[in-house]
Amino acid sequence: MKNDNILKTIGFIGLLAGVALVLNSCKTVKVPSGINLVKPFNAKKYAGKWYEIARFDFKHEKNMKNVTAQYTLNEDGTIDVLNRGYEMDKERWNDAKGKAQFVDDPNEGALKVSFFGPFYAGYNVVQLEGDYEYALVFGENKDYIWILSRTKTLPADVKAKFLKIAGDYGYDLSRLIWTQHDN
Repeated sequence: MKNDNILKTIGFIGLLAGVALVLNSCKTVKVPSGINLVKPFNAKKYAGKWYEIARFDFKHEKNMKNVTAQYTLNEDGTIDVLNRGYEMDKERWNDAKGKAQFVDDPNEGALKVSFFGPFYAGYNVVQLEGDYEYALVFGENKDYIWILSRTKTLPADVKAKFLKIAGDYGYDLSRLIWTQHDN
């Protein structure tokens, strides 16, 4: 009987350790190897509204146009995220609220973003042009890429530069969806 209680206690402790390990791994993201991040990175300059110019399509943005992201800095160093887009097939606006925080160094463009509880995804700023006017962002793997602008358009030279960088890193540029924005 005493051995049964010891085994149950050990099993319970093991279960708790496993749950803690899983929850911790949900918060861990990685920067893809070989990726150079923007450094120094200025979160205050990055904050504000961005228009999505292009992306790799995925289920949460499928059939969307007029996609924007709004980043708001908090006093504790975290960032509120509001992604917004118009779902063309459902004829309605869709908002997604999330939070972001730096992976390590706040002077480096490596963040982790969460829209679903304890689950985080990588958000890596790899190139900025102008005075924080245009951004090239990679996810934590080659399934996610975003080209962002402070306006609804992107100059041809910036587009060419971003496409070259993404291509050099091995991204399949044929997968890019060019986001439609109404005037």
